[in-house]
Amino acid sequence: MGEESTAQKIKNIVTTEEAGPCRRKVIVEIPEEAIKAALDEQYTELQREAIVPGFRKGKAPLRLLEKRFGKATNEQVKLKLLADASETAVKDSEFDALNEPDIDYENIELPESGSLRFDFEVEVRPEFDLPELEGIKVNKSRLGVTDEQLDEEIERLQKQAGIWRPREEGKVEFEDQVIADVVINTGQAGEATRLENAEIHVRENGLVGPVPIEKLDEFLVGTKTGQVKKMSVQVPKTYYDEKYRGKKVDIEVAVKDIKYLEPAELNEGFFRRFGLENEDALRQTLRQNSESQAEQRVKYMMEDQIYKYLLENTDFDLPADLVADQSNRLLQRQSNILRMRGLSKERIEEQMTQLQASSEQKAAEQLKLFFIMDKIAKKLGIDVSEEEINGYIARLALQQGRRPEKMREEMLRDGSLANFTLQVREAKCLEKLLKTATITEVESKKPKAKKKIAEVSRKKTSEMRKKPALKKPTGKK
Repeated sequence: MGEESTAQKIKNIVTTEEAGPCRRKVIVEIPEEAIKAALDEQYTELQREAIVPGFRKGKAPLRLLEKRFGKATNEQVKLKLLADASETAVKDSEFDALNEPDIDYENIELPESGSLRFDFEVEVRPEFDLPELEGIKVNKSRLGVTDEQLDEEIERLQKQAGIWRPREEGKVEFEDQVIADVVINTGQAGEATRLENAEIHVRENGLVGPVPIEKLDEFLVGTKTGQVKKMSVQVPKTYYDEKYRGKKVDIEVAVKDIKYLEPAELNEGFFRRFGLENEDALRQTLRQNSESQAEQRVKYMMEDQIYKYLLENTDFDLPADLVADQSNRLLQRQSNILRMRGLSKERIEEQMTQLQASSEQKAAEQLKLFFIMDKIAKKLGIDVSEEEINGYIARLALQQGRRPEKMREEMLRDGSLANFTLQVREAKCLEKLLKTATITEVESKKPKAKKKIAEVSRKKTSEMRKKPALKKPTGKK
């Protein structure tokens, strides 16, 4: 570390003021004597090193150097003064900045005399009070495995092993896959995005290319092959992709092909995938797996109640641009949660697609939870050791049939390991909160029938209606 320069020893005048939720405006005044000292130091260094025709090295007069190098020297001094002053102002402040100062260097001039005054804004960690953390009321369900749950799981396995078939005639239906040429226009010249043979999954909330669309099913259900559908959507201000964030986007979808998912039949080939002989054996295996996972599912349900309590009892505002800037981080965080809960890669991808297209409220909730859990970890003094991280990765690798060292290397490479560490810390916080919670055991509610996602056609295709009915267990081998 070199000695502190004379300019750095002269203290700047720094004031701060509120600039909205989670934002601070920082006003900095660099005294005239600090500017003069910085210029003197720069010219002294220049005089030692500059080679000027007609003069020996280090002997060129100062006035000549000022005339020849004055503009460049002033610019260098200005940039250094601004960088040092803003860094020191943030470091010495009472707030916790979330990003680097955004300074318009080009529009700030070094004055010929007097002090240099400039300002900038930074996003800061929100200030809020935590609710009472002990005695949180939590219901603990006594989970059993119902025939309805087994039906749903078998149906999911059938779809997972299913085949997308062309819908020869007819119209788009809910959960179909549409193949289309897409034009996406943000209204700015030369910025239209064209996608050929884009795959669009017809869900309530989904994506057309990179653009999230609420009620996507209402937009596409009933469309025929060859039709062109046009719509305008307002992309949320919290969306992770800056290109579309907060903009009104015009979308044109030219439907080229419609496909429906034909679930795999419950036949010998299907059961052989799982090393089983028949449906009864599959149900028995699924029941055993579900029962062994029931305790973990109960734990997740209890954790969700903790999250809900924290959100409902912690009050602070978040600006939309802060939520948007943190969106990618939030997506990674949610991906880690799903990994830790043992979901398959396919189900994680499906849920992440839905999260990308989710509402502003959901994005804000996720970010609020991030700040809340971070503050709880600090209050409870919870940290994570390297051994704990390796233990979590080893368990995940075992669930997915992978080598722990390969998984860790992959997470380190894609940048998810740091977020994963925060997620492990959060898991420890939840564990501690549950230990002090007031827990009431309740009977599990009978699963409700799935609600219709929108008031549009939900009928299955005739091909899907012909699939074999699921048999109830007979108890016979």
